[in-house]
Amino acid sequence: MAATKRSLLSVQQAAADHDVDGLPTLFSRLGEDVVRLFDSQLALFKVEIREEASSFARGAAMLGVGAVVGMIGFALLNVALAFGVSTLFAQAQFSQPASYALGFVLTGIFYLLVGGLVMLVVKNKLSNQQVVPRRTVEELRKDKEWLKNEL
Repeated sequence: MAATKRSLLSVQQAAADHDVDGLPTLFSRLGEDVVRLFDSQLALFKVEIREEASSFARGAAMLGVGAVVGMIGFALLNVALAFGVSTLFAQAQFSQPASYALGFVLTGIFYLLVGGLVMLVVKNKLSNQQVVPRRTVEELRKDKEWLKNEL
């Protein structure tokens, strides 16, 4: 009976020693897993930021194109107005230069409308875009919940 009791105590002692040795190992693995988790989250964050920056760059380029087209329309409209005003003051009836002025006005208005439309469409597209990387935020929220449940 005493031998059985000693044997049982030695088995329990070995199990307790194994649990104590296993606990630091488990914490070490947990730390490594948390570091890997944060590394993957950081990688996801970097990818999302690159995607957002690329999208904003394309939008800014299109906004620039719309601004150039609008400036061309504004310049043409100013030239046409100058021709029209000078022609109207020179004579009361429409002449060949007045016809040119009217052509410049219509062309200028067309360019202004096209440029304004392009700028409006791109501005609306950029204003609907989210700055916060939503996938990273969602993953971090899930990880927070997981850590809260595990610890």
